[in-house]
Amino acid sequence: MLRSSVDARNLPILYADDSIVVVDKPSGLLVHRSPIDRHETRFAVQMLRDQLGRRVFPVHRLDKGTSGALAFALDRAAARAMAEAFAGREIAKTYLAVVRGWPEPSGTIDHPLVAVRDEYAPTAESAARPASTRYRRLATVELPHRVDRYPTSRYALVELDPEGGRRHQLRRHLAHISHPIIGDSTYGKGRHNRLFAELFGVHRLLLACTRLEFAHPVTGRRIAVATGPGEEFERLAGRLGWPPG
Repeated sequence: MLRSSVDARNLPILYADDSIVVVDKPSGLLVHRSPIDRHETRFAVQMLRDQLGRRVFPVHRLDKGTSGALAFALDRAAARAMAEAFAGREIAKTYLAVVRGWPEPSGTIDHPLVAVRDEYAPTAESAARPASTRYRRLATVELPHRVDRYPTSRYALVELDPEGGRRHQLRRHLAHISHPIIGDSTYGKGRHNRLFAELFGVHRLLLACTRLEFAHPVTGRRIAVATGPGEEFERLAGRLGWPPG
């Protein structure tokens, strides 16, 4: 089992062995350098490399604003196996998000997506590819504030299980069904984002990867890693009256 010193610059380690490491990435941190965010100087790859004192290989990505479980391999063979598992939809990912409105209690969003330009890919593709996201509504709240045409504003906590991993898939899928994620400056609604900033001091994207489940790339043993959505996310949930966990 790998061990590392703990200080303010370290990433919390959720799981580690001789082949893979899963860390808890905070919101606002890029996974690696990007031609779009040239001003950034801290990256998860660099931080974990310095923390462990060895080279690490990211095997999937989380958007800059998304927090939660992020997996790395510690050698090229494990990286290749994990990357193939992610591409082959063999790794289960679970997310939590706060969205505008009250979606149906559960459902599946089947909506093809065209690749987009972001911090990881400076060019975009033109052909839409299949993408599917299952969702489940966990909690709701109605705030006495007019944002749109109604005198109150509704929001919900949802659990999301994407099949595949198209770029910005969850953010784009929730916007597609008119329930954008709060804090999303690209696909969301600025008026709702500003309300959460003014009322609750929340300035982050309210999306977190809270669970990864996969077969170990060397042993084949099933690994499940879970984490919370982050302190700011959890404080907000408490203020909205949603139960812990």
